[in-house]
Amino acid sequence: MSRTGVDLWVKAEPFSYGALPVAPHPRLNFSNIKKILIYAKSKGSAGFPKLSYSVWKHIACHKMQLTEDLAWVYFETCYFLTTDMLAIERAERVKSIGDCKTPEEGVLQRAKYSIDTLKFVLYLYIQLLYKVSLRASLLAGDEWPTQTMSLDLDGRSTPRSSKSLDDHSHLVFIQSNIAEIIELLSEQDASKSGSISENSTVHGSLSLSAVEALSFIITGCIEKSVEKKTIMPLQDIAVLQSIQYYSGYSKATKTFSLRQFLIWLKDNLIMNPYSVSACIALGTRLSWPFGGEGERDATTVSTSTKRGKIATNAQIVPKEHVTGNKLIIMSQVSKQTIARSSGTLERSTIKIHRSHFSYIYLLSPLRSVTVEKCRNTTVVLGAIEAFVHISNCEGVTVICPCRSIMIRQVMDGCTQCTFYLLTSNRPLLLSGNKKLMLAPYNTYYSHLEEHMSYAGLTASVNLWDNPLCIGPDHSDETPAWELLPPADFGISVIPFQMDGPTKSIPGGLPGRYHRAVVQRQKQVDSWQRTVKEAGLNREQRREFQALVESRFHMWLAETGHKRELDSLAVPQQHHGQS
Repeated sequence: MSRTGVDLWVKAEPFSYGALPVAPHPRLNFSNIKKILIYAKSKGSAGFPKLSYSVWKHIACHKMQLTEDLAWVYFETCYFLTTDMLAIERAERVKSIGDCKTPEEGVLQRAKYSIDTLKFVLYLYIQLLYKVSLRASLLAGDEWPTQTMSLDLDGRSTPRSSKSLDDHSHLVFIQSNIAEIIELLSEQDASKSGSISENSTVHGSLSLSAVEALSFIITGCIEKSVEKKTIMPLQDIAVLQSIQYYSGYSKATKTFSLRQFLIWLKDNLIMNPYSVSACIALGTRLSWPFGGEGERDATTVSTSTKRGKIATNAQIVPKEHVTGNKLIIMSQVSKQTIARSSGTLERSTIKIHRSHFSYIYLLSPLRSVTVEKCRNTTVVLGAIEAFVHISNCEGVTVICPCRSIMIRQVMDGCTQCTFYLLTSNRPLLLSGNKKLMLAPYNTYYSHLEEHMSYAGLTASVNLWDNPLCIGPDHSDETPAWELLPPADFGISVIPFQMDGPTKSIPGGLPGRYHRAVVQRQKQVDSWQRTVKEAGLNREQRREFQALVESRFHMWLAETGHKRELDSLAVPQQHHGQS
């Protein structure tokens, strides 16, 4: 706790999922972002305090030379992160845009939306995270989770190198650029007075609305105990009677002293107590049964397979602030099957790291999911309210309904991965990926439609087959992706019995994929009819059945599906409530 009795920290979600992990457009820099704010204010109510999409589209496409697609990605992502909406309102908004028949209708529909101008310029500024740190990260070989500490989920951490976790890089970015951020939000004219710093003699002011905008990326608390933290918006902390002297707030003018506020902010910034590193150090280890284990040996380590590590910070995150803060980290799950649907999972941000040859079923409504450095793993996810990020994976299959999915590059991109998607936004494919397969969502479980409604998703809009490629190495000659051929498409069956109302894939299948499934079923029916009409006697039927079973077991062994079936031997123990 700081000397003023306040802890402030950088929120993880706007950086982890809001900042596109690519070098920003050359025209997206501090000077031009400042000009955006000035221009927005000149457009009256269409530009400030709320920025309409029409004004932003004009700025982005005609002044900054961004593509309209990228302009919408920025606007829509920030809108989601900064606008409080009920789930049903989010679903209706998606449907209203998805129902547009022509591009012109889409433009008119999008033009109805506006966003807090100051928060949006902050959102644009944090895109510079990768402009500032990209080269250093590549040279250092940073990754998540990095080797700053080992994934010891028993409450101990082992320093290994100087590499930093993502949450540390977010803090460093803010510490290094906070003066520029404050200048961006202030009424200060930098051309006349120079840059702001804690050593300057600037006597400018910062409005209450500017500090409120800053709460988009910074929050905090005033309690001393981590377990009893009451998270508060930055502006609510800054105007407390006991804090005003330090934060520079004047009740008479309802403004902050620029210099005093900057000093107070920098003096009280700490590491995010709900970050990945904090979850590793302070979180609770989850002893979820793995495939093939009974309850009595769920916490033991197999002699043939090293057990994966799973931890959560759910026990320390205030219930009213779980969004973006409640984490579950799964690391080094190898040759195992995990299946859960529980209150612990609900609204969690999931980090799946270095999973190999495994099957993971997380069938609850989730906030966001990151899958990184996984190999030959199948991940089946419940309805995802916000973001899915996939990076550095090979031979991975992801099946999920989500608001947005990004296949990204950290060091290397994704290779030979397949994605079965129900997504209301265009999948984002960044540079460095190759041999990706996109397919329509191909499964369901008993409470899927209920979970989709809870997450604000609708089955009526699915842009799975219309990806947006961002980055310099995409070309028509060597595309990084293709649509899965219908002949290779099949329904994925959730191998657990669950009671609930959902009995089919929400929204159904696209026509050619539906026809392929029907045709395959006809082939199965024809085969069964042929066997039935063959007139085999009892001995011949026994020999035939033995032959089929023998060939089937050979196929299971060759494809690796035998291990999956073996792991499902005790499914009721996997599908738990903790």
